[in-house]
This record gives sequence, C-alpha cells and structure tokens, in this order.
Amino acid sequence: MDDKTTDAVGKLRKALETTERARGHLYSFHQLTGTADFELGDAVEALRAAGHEDHADRVQRELLGHDVLSGRWTFQVVEEYDDSYYDVFRDVEQAVRDDLADGERHGLEKRMKEERQRKSDEAR
Repeated sequence: MDDKTTDAVGKLRKALETTERARGHLYSFHQLTGTADFELGDAVEALRAAGHEDHADRVQRELLGHDVLSGRWTFQVVEEYDDSYYDVFRDVEQAVRDDLADGERHGLEKRMKEERQRKSDEAR
C-alpha cells in the first residue's frame, strides 16, 4: 500500500477510534444519568421523611423518571446513536480498510513502529 493510502486509511481509523471514545462517554452519560435518577428517588424519600411533601412532590413530578430528551431516556439515545451513526461508521471504515488495506486495522501505526525501530537500530 502506498504512503498516501496508508495515511488516508490511518486517518479514517483514527476518526473511528475517536468515535469509540465518544461512544464511551455517551455510555458514561447514560449510566450517570441513571444513577442520578435513583438518587433522586432517595432524595424524594428523604424530603418526605423530613416533612417536605411539597418539595418531594415537585422533584418526583418534574424530574424522577423523566425523559432526558423529548420522548427518550438515555438508553434510547445510546441505541439511536449506535443504529444511526456508530454502526454505519464502523461498517464504512471496515469496507474502506478491507478494500484498500487488506483489512489491516493499524497500518499507519505498523509503519510508524517499523520506522521508529529502524531508527533506533541505526542509532546503536
């Protein structure tokens, strides 16, 4: 594979790796939001136990179990991201890699490793 193609496929792979990281943050958002919702339940109970029914009612009515986006809980946001973007991204990246790089995932890094090790050997 020529250097320009290796660089281009490497850039596409790097973009996928960045998307993998973004997806991880989305899962963190999903899990943290779910945890916060359970904590809201605890807060509602504590407010009631402390005699603050009006505040407990407001938290329960306006926050507890509510959608984070119109009509969607976080799991639905994650699923929509996966279905409409992430899965497509992975499919496109793999198709390009299969066609141009014989499926090799880290051709750019492989070339970099070889160059760096060669320079290291030459310096000895």
